[in-house]
Amino acid sequence: MEAEAMKMLAAGIAAGLGMLGPGIGLGIIGFGALQGIARNPEASGPIMTNMILIAGLCEAIGIYVLIVAILLAMVV
Repeated sequence: MEAEAMKMLAAGIAAGLGMLGPGIGLGIIGFGALQGIARNPEASGPIMTNMILIAGLCEAIGIYVLIVAILLAMVV
């Protein structure tokens, strides 16, 4: 394989596997929050606040992975 093809393959694999974690994490966060709200509707405010905070942190990991994939594709 050529070096350019290997570089693009590495970037694609890094992005694909790296985005898998945040995607699964966001699904689990949403599932847990909806279950908590369904069981205790009065606590929906604090549950939503915590869910949004943790979802933002989970999304940050996905953004870091995207930056690494772009660096792999452009620089290496």
